[in-house]
Amino acid sequence: MAMHDLWAQKLAALVCALFLFGATPPARAEDDATESRASKSGSFPDVETKYIFGSFTRGAAVGELGERAIEPDTVANFGRRSGGYATAETELELEYTPTKFLQIEVGPTISYYNIHGVPGLDDRNSGGLNGVSGTIRSLLIEQGQWPFSATLTIEPSWRSLDETSGATVSSYALETKIEADAELIKNRLFYAFNLLYEPAGSVIGNIPSAWEPESTTGVSSALAYQVIPNVVVGIDLWYLRHYEGTTLNSFTGDAVYLGPTFFWKINPKTLISASWEAQIAGHEGGGSTLDLTDFSRQRARLLVEFEF
Repeated sequence: MAMHDLWAQKLAALVCALFLFGATPPARAEDDATESRASKSGSFPDVETKYIFGSFTRGAAVGELGERAIEPDTVANFGRRSGGYATAETELELEYTPTKFLQIEVGPTISYYNIHGVPGLDDRNSGGLNGVSGTIRSLLIEQGQWPFSATLTIEPSWRSLDETSGATVSSYALETKIEADAELIKNRLFYAFNLLYEPAGSVIGNIPSAWEPESTTGVSSALAYQVIPNVVVGIDLWYLRHYEGTTLNSFTGDAVYLGPTFFWKINPKTLISASWEAQIAGHEGGGSTLDLTDFSRQRARLLVEFEF
């Protein structure tokens, strides 16, 4: 525990500096007895922050000790510069929290592609099993000593179908994120901040020399407000940059996404988290308005969690 606290203190100053809200949220002044009385009087309940910002931006919570859940997590992308474009990828995740500082997820991925008339992409209307992914989330800073929480998330994945085109490939990625959140108004208003770096690469066919590396970086900012008990709505803003090469070698384009989020804790064992975002700004390396080569025009995400 002492080593964990020392590590957290070293990282806290860096994460704190990245927060876009400079004001420190109110301290937790209530003791357990006060919180219990507040709950009985009908005030808003505590909510776990991981999914309350939708699912593109995530909070720092890693769940309760021993928690187990099944999570179908679907990401859909719509629209390119011309033609018809729609894809969906569902991760069927098994989630387990072995300690209060660690959460593990693993499961297969299923993808579907409906593409026609998009320049540079083959027409396709098909889907199927598309690899496997895993996630390790480690809580670095626990809210209390600091006015926010922060978690390091690492998600390795392998796909047999290209994420954008659906072509047969062998694709590898390592999504790495810092996920931080703060409670601005107790049990009502929350803020989250994510940092993303994802190196990836694909082997086309059986030719090792056909390795195509790429990378994506990003930063997000999200607000969420508990409007009625266990129902949270909010807004999510993402800025993404795409590069050729795994070490940010050659910039190809960027995109800004903005959209609403929704979270509903249906019962103690079931929740829904959803996001929809549209690309509102960006450009490609060639100067085109919006980047509709590296990114889609719209994207959506729906996650359902069943604890057991």
